[in-house]
Amino acid sequence: MRTNKVRLVVMVVMIVMLAAFPLAVSANHSWGGYHWARTANPFTLKVGDNVNSTWDPYLNEAISDWSASSVLDLTKVTGSTTARRCRPTSGRIEVCNASYGSTGWLGIAQIWITGGIHITQATTKVNDTYFNTATYNTPAWRRLVMCQEIAHDFGLDHQDENFNNENLGSCMDYTSDPDGPPSNEHPNAHDFAQLESIYAHLDSTTTISSMPAGFANADVHAVENWGEKVSDNGHLAIFVRDFGNGFAIITHVFWATE
Repeated sequence: MRTNKVRLVVMVVMIVMLAAFPLAVSANHSWGGYHWARTANPFTLKVGDNVNSTWDPYLNEAISDWSASSVLDLTKVTGSTTARRCRPTSGRIEVCNASYGSTGWLGIAQIWITGGIHITQATTKVNDTYFNTATYNTPAWRRLVMCQEIAHDFGLDHQDENFNNENLGSCMDYTSDPDGPPSNEHPNAHDFAQLESIYAHLDSTTTISSMPAGFANADVHAVENWGEKVSDNGHLAIFVRDFGNGFAIITHVFWATE
């Protein structure tokens, strides 16, 4: 169990080290090697719609954008959870919005992994407590955060984490001005190239496997249940809740700036 935990922490530390060197990040932005196990490409990943009518257009855009990948197709299905709790469903992503309160986070992505790297279920949450403010209640901010958090759920990390440099034209680029120019509201060619790299190999099994009940059904809605904070640079943080034997829940936090 100790070995698996160390492996998880080492992968996260490597991500943080890359963040200090933007050129390195732009060359490789896989999130710790995490990916959905599958036996063929392209594979279809279901996305549960638990968002309201305000967010539906942005969820639809993100699904359409990422489905342009040659290795991945997203398809929207009816959500299977309440938006406030946003419980995961095995084998798919659940996307939720609610006024989660002054938590400090604008959006979060959470992945449940087995074998140290295989994603088995995932959630994306966007916090209307902040999106209802003048700062974030814009189409550009909604597109950026929805596009980015869903992408974390299938293994992409950021291309760049500097909020104040020129936009890269990718929703995987942190920015204080998401509509640019250039716009950071959609994926770019490098994002699709990275997805092809992440999913270049095939697995012998699918991503759905037998999971301990306490792991699969763990409540990680509240910050106190996220586990150990392994990085935090003021704009993003990563938490690891380790269950041992390669089972862990990873939480990727996009902090609000106000």
